[in-house]
Amino acid sequence: MTDTTTGKQLVDPSGYGVNGPPHELFRRLRAESPVHWCEMSRVESFWAITRHEDIRTISSQPELFINELGINPRPVDEPAEANAAFRVVIGTDGQEHRDLRKVAMPSLTPRALATVEASMQESAKRLVDELAKDGGEGETDLAMDMAVRHPLRVLCRALGVPEEQEETIRDLSNRLFAADDDELGGGATPAEFKRLGQEFIELFLPIIADRRANPTDDLASVIANGKIGGEALGPVETLGYYLITFSAGHDTTKNALAGGFRALIENPGEFSKVQNDPTRSGECVEEIVRWTTPVNYMKRTATRDVEINGQKIREGEAAMMFYASANRDESVFEDPYSFSIARKPNRHLGFGHGEHFCMGAHFARRSQRAIIEELSRRVEHWEIIGEPEWISSSFVVGLKHLPVRYRIRTAN
Repeated sequence: MTDTTTGKQLVDPSGYGVNGPPHELFRRLRAESPVHWCEMSRVESFWAITRHEDIRTISSQPELFINELGINPRPVDEPAEANAAFRVVIGTDGQEHRDLRKVAMPSLTPRALATVEASMQESAKRLVDELAKDGGEGETDLAMDMAVRHPLRVLCRALGVPEEQEETIRDLSNRLFAADDDELGGGATPAEFKRLGQEFIELFLPIIADRRANPTDDLASVIANGKIGGEALGPVETLGYYLITFSAGHDTTKNALAGGFRALIENPGEFSKVQNDPTRSGECVEEIVRWTTPVNYMKRTATRDVEINGQKIREGEAAMMFYASANRDESVFEDPYSFSIARKPNRHLGFGHGEHFCMGAHFARRSQRAIIEELSRRVEHWEIIGEPEWISSSFVVGLKHLPVRYRIRTAN
């Protein structure tokens, strides 16, 4: 395999749309070239980092590997400074990054999230109740229906989006994060992509104004009234916070759930463990996140020459950390290609590592646990009745269709 071919396989959305993540290629790279140079033509060339230990090493040195120059491979005709115009927490470094994280982190701790757990359970119950109508038997697309709608509803409530606007924001989210998928994103051009971001902003502007005038104790109010060093967040930072909180939180969780539903159906013995003991839903979610790894990669840029696993990475070069590969690393996980909720320890990197560890990890875990627990109590039978289909996306990866036949018991 040539470097050009390898890089294309790793980041070309169309390949993921056909086969999902290239796990066989990841396995070969871990074994033969774990820090592998990929020469590209349309986007910047990069080092593919595929081993668990090397990704942890890079993630633990935020002063040497920064996010400021973007978290995706930059098109070759785009200036390096282009990413700096829109300030989102994931694209910042150092003290600015730490200050921005402090705005919302108090509302995203396990203790703070106890206040939103009821809404998560209500959302899960409502969705399963819908399946239980008409005798509790039927067919549905679990990816497009339940996996999409549950995190959407939970996040909309947390961020103050009225229920009647859920479909609008779902469409915007699909087109932003699946821009290369003709069905979901419509093959959006760069200009259309920017316009979609503007539509997102216009949707959140009235919410921000309302929460500043009438603050409550929800996450929407926390962000709208956020301050750094006693000074209110600027409009770019505030809007960026809403955008990244919703779009990143929704698409990653929906893709984890879609892949998790498939894994549980295909591994009925694992699902029965949760059915027999719903308190194991936490273990189940951790394995789902490892198994699906919705955020496939994250780019960092070296601030100086540095050596990783014996390979010199030069200042200004991109290092692409492939979490999906790390989460199948044979040196860390026993039998990594098997889905097992009893996996202990489960040192997956599905939420990242180090200073940029996912702020919403606890939120995502609680949200997924709610729907897994509801299903474990009420599913009597489910089976896949058609070929699952993948989203044409190499960054946030997952299934877009999962047709199933089911039998659901009514709520007690």
